[in-house]
Amino acid sequence: ALWCLRMSLTPTGGCLLDLPWEDILLPHILCHLPLQQLLSLQRVSKSFQSLIQLYLANMRRFDSSQIRPGIPRAAFVNLLKDNKVLQQLALQNCSDWLTDCELLPVIEQNHHLHQIQLKGCVQLSRHALVTISLSCPNLRQLSLAQCDWVDSLALRSLADHCKALEAVDLTACRQLKDDAICYLVQKCSRLKSLSLAVNANVGDVAVEETAKCCPELEHLDLTGCLRVKNDSIRVLAEYCPKLRSLKVKHCHNVAESSLSVLRSRGVELDVEPPLQRALVLLQDVVGFAPFINLQI
Repeated sequence: ALWCLRMSLTPTGGCLLDLPWEDILLPHILCHLPLQQLLSLQRVSKSFQSLIQLYLANMRRFDSSQIRPGIPRAAFVNLLKDNKVLQQLALQNCSDWLTDCELLPVIEQNHHLHQIQLKGCVQLSRHALVTISLSCPNLRQLSLAQCDWVDSLALRSLADHCKALEAVDLTACRQLKDDAICYLVQKCSRLKSLSLAVNANVGDVAVEETAKCCPELEHLDLTGCLRVKNDSIRVLAEYCPKLRSLKVKHCHNVAESSLSVLRSRGVELDVEPPLQRALVLLQDVVGFAPFINLQI
């Protein structure tokens, strides 16, 4: 705020606020300032308050993590009440208070959203996902990590209405089973990134259907999916030529016999080959790495 006040006088002696707001100040100046500073500017004068309110109404991206230590419920509602042009919405530190009551009005009036981040928003309900499905037809990226309230019916609604999805994070959505994942990938064949991590209900059926339905898949996270076995990894290698990374740590039924094909293609894996793991363990035990030719 202090910096803006110092810069508020132009070389001709005019005021910064004399510049065209919508043509100059909003798109070329305010967009480069952190949201926290913009909110502080509202206290400078009534003119600055009006300017910032106009900016908030035309803001394309809102990230709650930019407001420290955290955004209060009332402030969130007030900041976005007039905005109908949001394209990106990230609500990562609002889990203590964010419910359907606060979120749904924002979603319902912003039909251009293509990226939504709701990681850890545990107080929402399945109605939030249904509303997203009906209101955001152009949605491409969605994070629902650690949202236990996501169920099969809500995910089906998402799949039916948001077929342009390219990245979905369903980490620790423990209500979901293979049938729900299969329905999602059948409807959303453009998926490039999918996380099913920390879900004991996800197994080979879901992974194989994902492989067959999503040829553009580049990133798949199966961390902690205990029911996933070698067979589905082989199918993944066969049907996903564009795969760049695969996470299978703590998948105890996935062995090197199925991973070796992906490893030979340069796919990034989060587990070391058996020999490398043995060397690391040996180094931890004896304190040095033996001279072994790894190319043998």
